[in-house]
This record gives sequence, structure tokens and C-alpha cells, in this order.
Amino acid sequence: MGIREQLLVGAAAGLALTGLRPVVHTFGSFLVERPFEQVKLDLGHQDLGAVLVSAAASFDWPAGGYTHMAPGDVALLDTLDGWSVHVPGHPDEAETLLRHAVAAGDDKVYVRLSVQSNGRALPVDGEHFRTVREGRSGVVVAVGPMLDTVLAATEGLDVTVLYATTVRPFDGAALRRATRAAGTDVVLVEPYLAGTSTAAANDALSEVPHRVLGLGVGRRELRRYGQVAEHVAAHGLDARSLRERIGGFVGATAPA
Repeated sequence: MGIREQLLVGAAAGLALTGLRPVVHTFGSFLVERPFEQVKLDLGHQDLGAVLVSAAASFDWPAGGYTHMAPGDVALLDTLDGWSVHVPGHPDEAETLLRHAVAAGDDKVYVRLSVQSNGRALPVDGEHFRTVREGRSGVVVAVGPMLDTVLAATEGLDVTVLYATTVRPFDGAALRRATRAAGTDVVLVEPYLAGTSTAAANDALSEVPHRVLGLGVGRRELRRYGQVAEHVAAHGLDARSLRERIGGFVGATAPA
């Protein structure tokens, strides 16, 4: 479809009307933001399923400028009903989750791909959070490619770390189980707009007193595009910054 992103989504809806399972792939800003009306109406309003697969998540290609950045994509899809969202943290997980998405009947699924990656893949099932570390002083949910950085940031801290590669639906049951042993201070570390999942976490813990801190990409536009690592640091998503913010919030110390 070239640069006709609105038509790309509209054509996918047409394919879905014929009974096919369309897979749509382009930059996140051109897949979710620019054709949002078509995502909302052509797919959502007509109750049609498709698999949207993005590239260049958040600030993966700084040289492309702000037109090619979409840290608000998951938050934007949250305004619509019925979307599943996968955020793999490794290429092998991406293949698993893409196959899961294609096989998901008529569901509407967003697979968010990034050049940022963890060092190794973990087993993923397209539904549940995975416990990778257990502690007693709080719960940290690391989404997709943030896992390695979160593990480095929380090394020696007495916190539970959950790994989330499917964020919608949000695995509230896993979060509730983790807080029973680790307490109800929760930190969400997301590779997109900060606070995107705080409402989901609050809903999951609505029956108990709790605190939630949402960390992620800030709203302020960085106009000197630089390199990916510079954006990570500017948004406080490097290991050193995360350690200060997580440790300060949960008051975690090294386990005895």
C-alpha cells in the first residue's frame, strides 16, 4: 500500500470481511496513530479481527524524527474495546506471540515489535505474566524488552519481578498472587508511555490498599533525536535510574 496507511487498515478490514485473517505491518506511528479512525471504525465498529504488527517501537529509530515515534500506541488502543496486546522482549518470543495472534480466530490483536531486546527468550503463552524473581518488599512488572534492565536495576533488592509479554488482557490474577507475599507496592516498567497500565493494576488490586508507580516514556518530546540509548537515559529507563526510582518507591533492601 506504500504510504497509504489509512487504506492499509481499511483493506485489512475488507480482507477480514471475506473470511481471511489479515496481518498488517508498518511503523507503529503509521499503524495505530495515523489510521486510528480506520482501526476504530473499519475494524472495531464492524467487529472484524486482524493482526496489527508494528515496527520501530517508541523511539527505536531516532533519526526518523518524531513522525516515526509512537510511545502512546498502547494507551491509544486502550480507548477501544476488545484488543489484545503482545509486547515480546526477544525475537523468539515475537515469533511465538505472532503465531498465537494469527491463530486467535477473529480477535483484534496488536503485536508491538522493537529493536530493543532482552538477552534471551523466555517461554511465553500469550496470556500470563511470568515470575522471574521473588521478594518480600514489593512487585515490579517488567514489560517486554525492559526485563533485562529491570533485573539489573533490582539486583540485590528484595522485590518480586514479573515478566509481562501480553499486557492486554492484563493478568490481574498474577499480580494479585504476587502481592500476597511481596506486599502491595507495585511498580510498572513499560517501554511505552509511562502510566499506560496503572489503571489496569489499580483495578486488579481494587479490593486491597495499594500503591502503584508507573514508569515508562515521558510525555515531553525530545527534540534532539540522538541515539536509542540516549532516549532510554533521558526517560529514566536505564538501570541506574530505575534502581533509584524503584528502590525509593518500595523502600526495598537486600534480602537478609
